[in-house]
Amino acid sequence: MNKSESERLASYLEFLGAIESDSVDEADIIILNSCVVRQSAENRVINKLHSLKSIKKANPNLKIALTGCLVGENLPQLKKNFPFVDHYFVAGEFPDWLGTYDLDKTIPKNPKVATYIPIMQGCNNYCSYCIVPYRRGRERSRIESDIILEAGSLISRGVKEITLLGQNVNSYGNDIASSPDMADLLCKMNQLQGLERIRFLTNHPKDMKDKIIDAIAGLNKVCEQINLPVQAGDDNILQAMRRGYTSQQYLNLINKIRDKIPQIALSTDVIVGFPGETDGQFANTYELLEEIRFDMVHVAAYSPRSGTLAAKTLEDNIPMETKKARLEAIEKQQGRIVGEINSRLQDTTLEILVEGLEKGKWFGRTRTDKLVFFQSAKDYQSQLVRVKIKNTTPWSLIGEVLA
Repeated sequence: MNKSESERLASYLEFLGAIESDSVDEADIIILNSCVVRQSAENRVINKLHSLKSIKKANPNLKIALTGCLVGENLPQLKKNFPFVDHYFVAGEFPDWLGTYDLDKTIPKNPKVATYIPIMQGCNNYCSYCIVPYRRGRERSRIESDIILEAGSLISRGVKEITLLGQNVNSYGNDIASSPDMADLLCKMNQLQGLERIRFLTNHPKDMKDKIIDAIAGLNKVCEQINLPVQAGDDNILQAMRRGYTSQQYLNLINKIRDKIPQIALSTDVIVGFPGETDGQFANTYELLEEIRFDMVHVAAYSPRSGTLAAKTLEDNIPMETKKARLEAIEKQQGRIVGEINSRLQDTTLEILVEGLEKGKWFGRTRTDKLVFFQSAKDYQSQLVRVKIKNTTPWSLIGEVLA
């Protein structure tokens, strides 16, 4: 989401005549787009702000703006702590000091072949560990016609894959009376000429309705890939996280998805070291991941976020060395599992959307989001190609392009 919003801000600045600077020391405008999903991320933002203070002192005409999830109800305190920042604006909103908002001018002139469209902001779930609802607010869906218009403009500029974005994307439309839902939007997107692939993230398990699963199964452009954060595999920890489901309910959902879409690739998010997590409770998470066998697991050690329910009511009582050990255990487990999953792709032929060239090798992704590299002297930029897989690792696949 932050990456997409940064691209749109940069595009509008280019429309106004600005040129991207190679150095912050030479910039006339600096916009810092902040992520504070974890305390470590917020600390990096604060450190970056402090580093900009000396640049502002050397160049008083420099304009500094701060956006992203650091900007919220704490705005008065931010202004007090960082008086050298000229502008603040809320994540996902367009700053009025840049002029009148024009959707077309925020769409990059030369977007990447695979890009993003934010379709909603905010979240209504208030998981006990999460700061997002407090910083981005409650769910607000965009009008479907605006999304389709933006998609059409991107396609006309060469985009072939679009990922629809939201903090809880599968609840799209719930806040608008008589609005299309997520499945309806996927159907409309699937009809767009020139678009090859559609993805969407991220989802909440409790909002993954049958209608959405059926849309993935039945629409030819929607990729067979779902990100479905589980966060923990122990019911008491899930309850303390306020996730709204049990481990068995989650497992039942996974089985339903795999029954309808056998080729589906699944990714998830996991938090280890949540307050009070015992060795046995962590073992339940480990065993659930072993049973489901995800294609990708994003694992993070819990850190308290000021302002969240968990930070207010629960003691962060798991030692850091225990958190690190649990995190490393899951990373090792997942390396083994995805290595086994990817090894089954040896000698198969896969469709790849080529995204670019890196160290002399073309790279792109399969419909199931596997990263693939191949070598060729020909120009395959932004093309759909068939690649025969010759070597597999847990993190990528290597192959040769077929005629």
